[in-house]
Amino acid sequence: MDILLIGGLWLDTSAWDDVVPELEALGHRAVPVALPGQGDGSTTATLADQVAAVLAAVDSSAGKPLVVGHSAACTLAWLAADARPEKIAGVVLIGGFPWDDGKLYADLFEMTDGVMPFPGWGPFEGPDSADLSDEVKAALAAKAVPVPEGVARGVVHLTDERRFDVPVVVVCPEFTPEQARQWIDAGDVPELARAKNVELVDLDSGHWPMFTRPTALATLLANATP
Repeated sequence: MDILLIGGLWLDTSAWDDVVPELEALGHRAVPVALPGQGDGSTTATLADQVAAVLAAVDSSAGKPLVVGHSAACTLAWLAADARPEKIAGVVLIGGFPWDDGKLYADLFEMTDGVMPFPGWGPFEGPDSADLSDEVKAALAAKAVPVPEGVARGVVHLTDERRFDVPVVVVCPEFTPEQARQWIDAGDVPELARAKNVELVDLDSGHWPMFTRPTALATLLANATP
């Protein structure tokens, strides 16, 4: 099966370098999705551009792909479910949840000259980054791609309620499945509260398991395929 891998903020496709061979060894075709504005040098890309890139990857897949979103890109994966509910096998959300209609995609940190630079590790102290070595932190910060304002402040538009029929697996790294269930039941994640098939799975890692637990992550992704 094709497994489309969508990295979160500041990540380019190289974020999946350690996961791709693990998925291929398990018999799947892993496809890191290149997002406009996250690795191609563009500072004017928009959220619509990134959605279009994800949908192009869906449309060019053989059969129905599994769409995987990490962190903020959980919303991109969910937008694919909204736009192509009949063309995808399911979505996997790693360390995040999809925004609902009308929210800004990722207006989270200060903008500088039309982009949102990586803010340093301060905001991610604690469980998010506890499993990252100083060397890995330095390497990630050095490679971090500033996110264009048109992406970060793009408005999420959801239109097709068939998205709620798409199977969802939430990979819980720096939080537990029990916490995720509490947030969903409390109404903090309205999209998943309405989804008909949601599975919560635990992964003992921080927020970036593609760097620290690539084999375990690949196994979870493979297990999420129908």
